[in-house]
Amino acid sequence: MEHLFSYITVDVFNYFLIAMIAIAVIVFVALYFIKAGYGMFVSKKWGICINNKTAWALMEMPVFLLMMLLWAFSSRRWEAAPLVFLLFFQSHYFRRAFLFPFLLKGKSRMPLSIMFMGITFNLCNAFAQGGWIFYFSPADYYTSDWFTSPQFIIGTIIFYGGMLININSDQIIRNLRKPGDTNYYFPKGGMFKYVTSAHYFGEIIEWIGFAILTWSIPGLVFVIWTMANLVPRSNAIYNKYKLMFPEEMRSKKIKRIFPYIY
Repeated sequence: MEHLFSYITVDVFNYFLIAMIAIAVIVFVALYFIKAGYGMFVSKKWGICINNKTAWALMEMPVFLLMMLLWAFSSRRWEAAPLVFLLFFQSHYFRRAFLFPFLLKGKSRMPLSIMFMGITFNLCNAFAQGGWIFYFSPADYYTSDWFTSPQFIIGTIIFYGGMLININSDQIIRNLRKPGDTNYYFPKGGMFKYVTSAHYFGEIIEWIGFAILTWSIPGLVFVIWTMANLVPRSNAIYNKYKLMFPEEMRSKKIKRIFPYIY
């Protein structure tokens, strides 16, 4: 892997990041007109569907595995700061790939097209984050002094704060259904007191924290992509809830994804 990255220049890596940002902008606009066909918006028009749990696991595992490969073949793998960044990143994706899918209730399905789009992004993102942390960041950038820097301390607090919001919100959503129930219910409690997509809010906060604690352009690119995907999605959910739960939505002055803002 180290040998492979020797053929990729910093300029090429930077062009890759610019391309990711450009595509994120297109995705952001498109998702305000097209509802991605999974979850409550699952549709046959997106093609063949498979079991939701299987699809989530297959979609999230590649980023976890590729990050492990990028770490394992890097000459920096035992440097303290890059190793801690790996543990932070993988703590999210271990849960998403190996725990979250199997906690899902109901018999939902996901189109293979959505799953493969998710896999493509996850692999690109692993290349961006792992490429920077283990290969392209300056050799003296992440020293042991990084752990006492303001960006690492503040970013870590934000990262795990967002993770807690995300986990708590996912738990609230799961507990809305009893075994075998396929109905949708209005989520309450936690950050759902302020937004209809509290789980997405938590995930955005989480990756803002990661971008700060790594103080990196690839981290920022990940935030941009997360928002490009989840902000339009939160708008679709908000409008769906207005149709499904008109009384609750009228009585609660809640926002879509950012408390008091949007």
